[in-house]
Amino acid sequence: MWSLYALGPLLLTVFALVHFFKRGGGNYYWIFLILFLPTIGPIVYIIVEVLPELRSGRAGQASSGWLAKRQRIKSLEAVVLDNPSEGNFEELADLYLQEGDYARARQSFDRAISARTDHPDPYYGRAQAALNLGEVAAAVSDLEKVVSMNRKHDYGRALGLLASGYGETGQPERAEQLFREALATSTLSETQFRFARFLASQGRTGEAREWAERVVRKRATLSGPLRRADKPWFRAAEGLLKQLGTS
Repeated sequence: MWSLYALGPLLLTVFALVHFFKRGGGNYYWIFLILFLPTIGPIVYIIVEVLPELRSGRAGQASSGWLAKRQRIKSLEAVVLDNPSEGNFEELADLYLQEGDYARARQSFDRAISARTDHPDPYYGRAQAALNLGEVAAAVSDLEKVVSMNRKHDYGRALGLLASGYGETGQPERAEQLFREALATSTLSETQFRFARFLASQGRTGEAREWAERVVRKRATLSGPLRRADKPWFRAAEGLLKQLGTS
């Protein structure tokens, strides 16, 4: 019985540490609490960091959410055969986009867009599909439509993507102008990283390093859900910093 009693705190400590590092680290005061306050530290960590994930559905519901999404896709694929409305194709395209089926997403967005389309969402979705297919010029065309309708679409992310597209299609002046505009009000890590990458491509290593470091520093300050969402950009920024080398 004594061994089981001693094993409980150890398991809690191991679980807390594994969770901490698996999600990409963060505020390192948790390490002190977990290691130097046995039982209490891991329990506090689990209450503050793990339980909110469970309540938000990040754990335990992923498989059921995936199944529901697949069922909805199958249903819409049947529906559009009889009712090929723009709304049905837009919903189907959004689901394909979420599933990473970018070719089908783009085809469905094509069917969702007509001369009467007066809102940016389908153009924005088609642009994202095109970017993931490596078709930057096509994405730029759609993103120009998006920002002409709503310059702040998706919290300024559309403007950042358009700036990045200009940079990749040989329009550096327009790229920098839009990046500066987007970053005047946006703190999106993705846009900051894309600007850092653009600056690096222009040989402006010092500025690129500053923006990449700005992204990496967020890891220690963002809350759990936001930190997890930005994890790909932390890694991308760290990779860029390695390429740039030390100052």
